[in-house]
Amino acid sequence: METTTYSIEIIIGAAALLALLALGIGIAIGRSTSASGQKYREVERKLDHVLQDKKRYEDEVVEHFEETAQLLNALTESYRDVHNHLAKGAAGLCLGQGPVSLEQLSNEGDSAQIPSRLAPVHPPLDYAPKTSPDEKGMLNEEFGLERPIGPDSANPAPKA
Repeated sequence: METTTYSIEIIIGAAALLALLALGIGIAIGRSTSASGQKYREVERKLDHVLQDKKRYEDEVVEHFEETAQLLNALTESYRDVHNHLAKGAAGLCLGQGPVSLEQLSNEGDSAQIPSRLAPVHPPLDYAPKTSPDEKGMLNEEFGLERPIGPDSANPAPKA
């Protein structure tokens, strides 16, 4: 008969290893069954649900604006067709004195067909031009303010 003898270091090491393993299993079971662990999982579920709702909403917004763009393009084409129809009819019925069709305006090859009254098109100004270089422009922070002389000069009154 053989007898196996283990040294005390091996026995202590195995016992420590088993104790650590048991401690790890105990912590894992404790976390999964504790109230805070359940609360954590519930918060995770709610967060996942909110993220899914957000993603669904974003998809709906994208789909809405894609459809809106398509409808606006169709509306633009319909408007262009109606305008061209009316312009051609007016040109025929008014002996060439009617409005210019959009097809003629988009034809960049011959600008002589566009009436001179329609040629000089300028965008509107978003400011009022100054009449002299010394005048304060509208974008000046003092524009339209009167500076009273006296004790209340710290509070400027707006021009009426």
